[in-house]
Amino acid sequence: MSVGALLEHIRHILMRMGLHHAADGRYDGWIYLVLAVLLSFAAMYILDKATGYILQRILQQRKAAFIEALYQSHIITLILWFIPPGCIHLVLPYVFDGIVLTILQRVCIVVLVWVMINAINTIITLLWNVLYARSRMHNRPMKGILQIVHGVCIALGCIVTVSILIDRSPTVLITGLGAFAAVLMLIFKDSILGLVAGVQLSQYDMVRNDDWITIPGTIVDGVVVDVSLNTVKVRNYDNTLIMLPPYTLISVPIQNWRGMKESGGRRIMQSVIVDINSIQFCSEELMQRISQHQFIADFIAKKGIKTYHPANDAIPKEVLSNNSVGTNMMLFRYYLTDYLMQHPDIQHEGYTLMVRTLQPVADGMPIQIYCFTTTTHWESYEFIQSQIMEYVVAIMPLFELYPFQNASGREYIAQSLIAQGYKPGDIGATGI
Repeated sequence: MSVGALLEHIRHILMRMGLHHAADGRYDGWIYLVLAVLLSFAAMYILDKATGYILQRILQQRKAAFIEALYQSHIITLILWFIPPGCIHLVLPYVFDGIVLTILQRVCIVVLVWVMINAINTIITLLWNVLYARSRMHNRPMKGILQIVHGVCIALGCIVTVSILIDRSPTVLITGLGAFAAVLMLIFKDSILGLVAGVQLSQYDMVRNDDWITIPGTIVDGVVVDVSLNTVKVRNYDNTLIMLPPYTLISVPIQNWRGMKESGGRRIMQSVIVDINSIQFCSEELMQRISQHQFIADFIAKKGIKTYHPANDAIPKEVLSNNSVGTNMMLFRYYLTDYLMQHPDIQHEGYTLMVRTLQPVADGMPIQIYCFTTTTHWESYEFIQSQIMEYVVAIMPLFELYPFQNASGREYIAQSLIAQGYKPGDIGATGI
């Protein structure tokens, strides 16, 4: 059916409906407008379904990341939205004239501008996601830069829209915006600071998504979920969410645990305070008592450990490099070092491993375990650390060393009972 035949058929329908002036062509402009609207939307729908079907067939035959991203973004649908306002703009002169025609044509052009802006932003996002996933920058917090590009496109769209509606050149508006630069900087201060922070974070690789960060003096202690233009979202380990401005990450000291995760080992640095009164020279009697425990005797024999008494024996220069010990504390440190060297969950090569004494304090002398685990998994790390420290405290009395602990009510009761003639074994038997 030709366009003329279709128009004549519509005229007859309108005449049957009581619109007798349809025969002289009075309503032809409106008919063209309705037909343009219906046909443009029908063409958009058909093309959308056809391109969607083609993309699905391509994806079934070949898995391509770009094609799949193109299909998921619905960019073709957005581009097809150019058809309805474009067709309406062409038909409007057949229906309206004068100021009404001018206003409606400008509205159609504005719609076309925003369809174009939306399509451009979608294409930019599509290309960004594809390239970002393939490049070595995919862990960098670059989302803020993408949001800036979107914001620039939207700002340009607003300027073009206003210039179309008031029939002025966009350059005139852009020139006039210079007078409001200070106001705009005040309004968009956070966005500008966020942009600068995002560039620095990305350039120096300071923070990535999924990094565990802590900020001293704050409650921030969790994993970075998202870094955008205006906010940094951190999920704490108690599952609470904290929102920070991006420039916080470059304006205050932060602790990033990424290096620990990438190294494959996490540090254990724990101390136990030893009662100074229990530290003594390794006399023959002491060594005989300690050697009653077979595994300690085996350790002394395996390492060839010798004892010396600084008060009685001359100390040659080579004595410290000959596994010689002078105190039970030194013997205990040697034993713990060997224990850590044999532990399957402790790093032995390329990592610092030592057992050392720290500066004495009012409560005693701290002995510190300093080593690295073979895992960075939190639960496994805590289990290994707890296992080692519990072993240290439990085995310490076998070397006649005792950890310091503030006296509790139980100790005061036991002391009073001993003063009354009770034996320590009897006190324990009473369950006190």
